[in-house]
Formats: sequence, structure tokens, C-alpha cells
Amino acid sequence: MARVWIKEPLAVYQDAVADCRGGIVVEQSKIVELLGLNEQPSAPVDEVFDASNLVITPGLINTHHHFYQTLTRCLPEAMNKPLFPWLKALYRVWERLTPELLEVSSELAAAELMLSGCTTICDHHYVFPKGLEQAIDIQIAAVQHLGVRATLTRGSMSLGESQGGLPPDSVIQTEADIIADSERLLKSYHDPKEGSMVQLALAPCSPFSVSEQLMKDTAELAQQYQVSLHTHLAETTDENDFCVQKYGMRPTDYLEHCGWLRKGTWLAHGIHFSEQEIYRLGQAEVGIAHCPTSNMLLASGTCPTLDLEQAGCHIGLGVDGSASNDCSNMMQEVRQSLLQQRLKYGTEKITQHTVLNWATRGSAKVLGRSDIGAIEIGKQADLALFALDELRFSGAADPIAALVLCGAQKVRHLMVAGQWAVENGLLHIDLEALRLHHIELARRLL
Repeated sequence: MARVWIKEPLAVYQDAVADCRGGIVVEQSKIVELLGLNEQPSAPVDEVFDASNLVITPGLINTHHHFYQTLTRCLPEAMNKPLFPWLKALYRVWERLTPELLEVSSELAAAELMLSGCTTICDHHYVFPKGLEQAIDIQIAAVQHLGVRATLTRGSMSLGESQGGLPPDSVIQTEADIIADSERLLKSYHDPKEGSMVQLALAPCSPFSVSEQLMKDTAELAQQYQVSLHTHLAETTDENDFCVQKYGMRPTDYLEHCGWLRKGTWLAHGIHFSEQEIYRLGQAEVGIAHCPTSNMLLASGTCPTLDLEQAGCHIGLGVDGSASNDCSNMMQEVRQSLLQQRLKYGTEKITQHTVLNWATRGSAKVLGRSDIGAIEIGKQADLALFALDELRFSGAADPIAALVLCGAQKVRHLMVAGQWAVENGLLHIDLEALRLHHIELARRLL
């Protein structure tokens, strides 16, 4: 395996103190040296990569998405609606998903994320109409084809409209089928080792789409296989009201009741918590996937990130599904987080460093990984390299701040596990052919 010197970058974002002005040395899949200005690698290298015009960040890490939703962006029937009516409009479209639709939408969403700086992508797939029982297998094949690191969650819905749930019965599965398939997938694909390229988690969709028993059984299965748990929680006041009406308790109490209030659980959105609930979540070291664009587009509210973090929660960023964001750009999500959170916490507490840290080290903690998320010796060589040669960056004095404040959109190069996954802005697949195929399938679905 080649030994690569990424030499003398324009700037490096890291939350540690090490001097990287001389560059980063990568060997096999790991960072092995950080060089100060004018320092040379300690041993010969096979490749010298000139990074003098590039800004380097740790590879960004997405903590929440729904890949299949790229097929239903800007759908008129679902636009300008809050969460519950939005979902009801879309479920009737999503019930027509097929293996081909999922494969192509997963590949396109993953490509979007990678081009925006993501080296670890995460998806929450919970729609299983008849014929799509192998959904997670399909997604694993798609991400492996692209050479990106992934945490894929085996989502589930068991509570259909006939039982008082929100989704139609056509997209749910029996609890026995869900648990059996979850166990099959964990045995077949989950790799807990350092440097793992594919990890799995278990992810009942939400309190309004699964039964109490499934929540409990999933928690037990996750404990048995030592994997993480993921779900949507406290995204809207409607969800809180649903929990009180159906279960006689608020979402956080329900989470604890089902055995989920523990380290290794991470929640999408996490907006509507009381002070006491925030304290309890922090004590349990629960992670939060903060999804600012989705929260603004659906008018769901603002995640109390700093309060949760101060209480002990890990905060990561998520682009959320394309139907509630209409974009899978992780670097754009970093900027959105800064803008939204400044409205709540002000300019001094929310800086470019705050949000970049959530998108890297924070997201790694949310996913339970200590081998990614930072530019440090011994970490995986997952790096995003951005060029500041567009009009939007002209005149920027601080290169790191420019990525966030001037609105970087696309990486020039992306390294995953020591391998170049994006070079000169191009993935190693035919993106135009993928785009045209995706458009054709989206039209067919609608």
C-alpha cells in the first residue's frame, strides 16, 4: 500500500493542537505523521500530493438520511406542509418503491454526500413494501461500489393505520419479520472492528409507527449484538402529543420505558425536550443527529444543541431525507447549522469551529466510532480537500471560516481509508448516466 505525503496544505481544520502546516502522511488506511512547517516525512514516500491550494478537513460524517427520498424531492402534494401531513402525502408514493428504485436512489444520495465532503455516510431505511425485503442488502452493495464508509440502519415500521399508527399498512412489516431480518443482517454484514467500512444499527422509525413491544425487542437485540439504536424523537409537538395520547407519557419517558435511554442510542432531530429531559438524555450519553435544514423546511423547531451538549449528549449533523431537505449536501448543512443555531445561542457560542466539530468528531461520537472524525495520528485517513478557487471565496482572509461562511459546496478531492474516492471533483462512476437513470425512475415512481 502506498505511503502518501499530502504536502503543505493551505489550511487544516482540526480541534487538536498539532501543527499540520507541513502536511499529513498517510500509510495504508491510517494517518501516520503530522508534519510541522518545513518538516519532512520520517521515511520515504511513494507519492507527494501538492495540497498548497487546498483546505483540508477531517472527512465529514453524516448521522441521518433517507436515501430513497431523493426520488421524491419537491413533490407538490407534500410541499409547504408540517411533518405529519407531509408524511401522509408521501407514504402513498413510497409504497411503490422497488429494488431498482432503492439501488439507484441510494447510489445517487451517497454520491451527493461524498462530493460534499462526506467520508462516512449514514442512512435510515424504514419503508419495506412487498418485494423490498432485501432493502439493506441492496444499500450495502451500493455503498461498497462507491468505496465510502457507511453506517446503515435497519429501520422498521409495524404500526399501520389500521392499528392507530401513521403509515399505511402497505409499508409495514410484522414484528417477527423485522426482528428476524435484523438479526440476519447483523450476522451477515456488521463489522465492529477498527477501520470498518460497514456498520449496522437498529432503527424503529418513530413512536408513531412501531409498537411498544417492537421498541423493547429491538433494544434487547441491539444489546445482544452490541450495536447502536436509532430513531426519530421529539421532532415536533405533534409527536409529543401522540406519545402522551397513545402511551400516557412524553417521548423521553417512553424511550426510558422501552429500555432505550442508554449510551449507544442516537436520536434524529431532538427538538422538543424539557430541561429535565435534556438532563436525563445527557446523563445517559444519548447522541443527537441535528438536522437544521429539515427542521427549518418543515418548521419543526430548533434543536437545543448546546444545552444537550452541556448536559452530556453527543451532537452530530445530518442532512435528513431529501424529501424534507431536497439536498444531500453535508457541507451546506454545516453552514445551515451555524446560521440556525446563532439565532438561538448568538455569535460567540456558535462559530465555524463549533459546527465543523459537530460534523466531524461530534458525528463520530454519535455513531460510536473513535477511529474517525479527526486529523490525528492513528486515526483513519478520511480527508476532505476543498479548493477556494471560486468567486464565492474571493477575498476570504480565513480559509477555514471561508468553507462555512462563504458556503463551500463541493470537494476537490476526497480520501476514504487512505484511498482517493474523489479526484479533481470526480467520482469513479459515470455521474451523468446515474443522474439520467435516477430521473427516469423518479418519473416512473410518480
